Amino acid sequence: MMLLNDFYTIQHSETLENGISVMVKINKAHEIFKGHFPNHPVTPGVCTMQIIKELSEKHLGKNLMLKTARNVKFMAIINPEENEDVRFDLSFETNESDEISIKATVSIEGNSALKFGGNFKKI
Repeated sequence: MMLLNDFYTIQHSETLENGISVMVKINKAHEIFKGHFPNHPVTPGVCTMQIIKELSEKHLGKNLMLKTARNVKFMAIINPEENEDVRFDLSFETNESDEISIKATVSIEGNSALKFGGNFKKI
């Protein structure tokens, strides 16, 4: 499933020493918000995690599959009507199994909305 250019668009991307920082704009008119939830839109957590995967794939030039999630903490609701601009800070490390370990912080207006750590397998 690709969400890029339908559910969100990349506004700005910056390469860092061991990762990337990306600002995305959530499409507040997307169909998903009609059901999640009517008149009170909330960006589904699974969509936020999919964006992490897609941004990682784009940066690394590899298809990835989530193998293990070590740490997933949802700390704030991302309401696209109030916070359509969302920042993704991702760091990458290759481990001894040739998997890619990704740590991510997702934030809105400088406040953490999600902290994520997981291992991805190259496919």
